[in-house]
Amino acid sequence: MNSGAGPAATSPLGIKDPYAYNPEEIENPPRSLGGMLRRIGPGMILSASIVGSGELIATTTLGAEVGFVALWVILISCLIKPSVQAELGRYTIATGKTGLDGFDQVPGPRWKVNWIVWMWAFMVLMTMFQIGAMFGGVAQVLNQLMPSVSVELWVPLLAALTLALLLTGGYERVEKLATLKVALFTMLTFLCALLLLAMPQFFEWKKLLEGLQFKLPPQGMASAVAVFGITGVGAAELFMYPYWCVEKGYARFTGPCDGSPEWRARALGWIAVMNLDIVASMVIYTVATVAFYVLGAGILHSQGLVPAAKDMIPVLSRMYTQTLGNWSLWLFYAGAIATLYGTIFAATAANSRVYADLARMLGCFRADDYASRIRWRNYFVWGLILVPVALFYGSQSPVFMVKLGGVAQAFMLPVIAVGALYLRFRRLPPEVAPGKTVTSGLVAASAVIILVMSYYAMLSLR
Repeated sequence: MNSGAGPAATSPLGIKDPYAYNPEEIENPPRSLGGMLRRIGPGMILSASIVGSGELIATTTLGAEVGFVALWVILISCLIKPSVQAELGRYTIATGKTGLDGFDQVPGPRWKVNWIVWMWAFMVLMTMFQIGAMFGGVAQVLNQLMPSVSVELWVPLLAALTLALLLTGGYERVEKLATLKVALFTMLTFLCALLLLAMPQFFEWKKLLEGLQFKLPPQGMASAVAVFGITGVGAAELFMYPYWCVEKGYARFTGPCDGSPEWRARALGWIAVMNLDIVASMVIYTVATVAFYVLGAGILHSQGLVPAAKDMIPVLSRMYTQTLGNWSLWLFYAGAIATLYGTIFAATAANSRVYADLARMLGCFRADDYASRIRWRNYFVWGLILVPVALFYGSQSPVFMVKLGGVAQAFMLPVIAVGALYLRFRRLPPEVAPGKTVTSGLVAASAVIILVMSYYAMLSLR
C-alpha cells in the first residue's frame, strides 16, 4: 500500500483508493462482539466464491460416486485451510502489502515477479474451466425454467449481465450480493440435509460414521482431490482473501507499521476482527459443504445417479425433491441460480483485482494510480468472463470442467502453504506475530496439505 498525507486518490467512479494509506482513515478496532460482527465482510464474499461449483457440483458428485466414505475429506478440507488464510490476512493487515506482493518475496526463480505469482496466474487460467462450468450450470437451470431459450443462448446473456454488474460497482456491491447469495441457498440446503436424517431409505448413522474413518475411495480419487482443492477455502480463495481485507479497510484502519504501541494495538484489534470474519465464514461454508455432500451420498449414491454433462441439473435437483417434495423443484432452481451465479460474480470480482495487481507489479501502472488500477481491473473482468464462456462452448461438460479446475487448485495448495510459512517466520512484523498455539496450527495445517497432495502425486505416477 501507499502512504500519503493528503486525501486518498479516487477513481473515475468517485471511489477512494483502498490500497493507499490515509491518516484520516486510521481507526481503532471495535472491542465488543457486536461491534466486531458489524465489521466483518471479506469472509462473506469468500463464502460466496466457496459455496458454488465446489459444493453444488463437485461435492455432491463425490458423494454420488463413493457414498459417505469420503466425508472426512470434506471436513479436513474445510477446517484446516483457514489457518493458512488467517496468516495471509494477518500479513496484509500488518504490512499493507497485497497478497501477490507477499508471495513475491518468497525465494526462488523469478522473471519480473517470482515463481509463485506465475503459478497463481496459471492456476487461475485453469479455474476458468470452473467458471465456464458455472455459466453452463446456471444456463441449464434457466433453460429448465424457460425451455424456449437454449442453454447456448443463456450463457452469453449471463455473461453480459455479469459485465454490467462488475464494471459499474465496487466492494460494497460485491459484499451485499455475496451475503444475500450465501444466506439463501445455505439455509435451504441445510434444511434438506436435516430432513434427510429422518429418511432411513437414504440415510443411516452407521454409514455416516464410516465416512469419518480416513478411508480413501479408489474409484473416486480424482473427485476426492478435486474436492479437497475446491471445498473450504480453495487455492484461488486463499489468494483472494488479502485483497478483500484491503478493500474492506482493515489495513488502512491499522495504518502504516511504525512499531509503536498504538499501532500494535490497532493491528492486533483488526486482526481479531479478521479472525472472527474467518470463523464466521468457515462455519457457513462447512455447514453448506457437509449438507451438499450428505445429500449427494444419501440420495444420489443410493440411486446410482452421478451428475454428468447435460443431465447435471435434473440429477442434482433430486436432492431437494426427494427430501422436500416435488414442489421444491422451484426452490432448487432458485438456489442453484443464486449459488452458481453468485460464485461467478464473486470469483470474477476477486480474480480481476488480483490480476490488476499483477499488472501493477509488472510495471503497467504506478502503485498510486488508482484510476489505472480500475482500468486494468476492468480489462481483466472482460477476459475472465469471455474466456470461461468460450471454454464452456468447447466442452459443455460442467462436471468435468469443475474437476479439472479443482485439481489445479489442489496442486497449488502446498505452494501456498510453503509461502504462508515463509511469510510467518521471515517477513511478519514481530509485534503482531501469533502465539505458539496459532503458529502450531499453521504448521500442522501446512503439513497436512503438503502430505495429502504428495500422496496423491505418488498415486498418479504409479
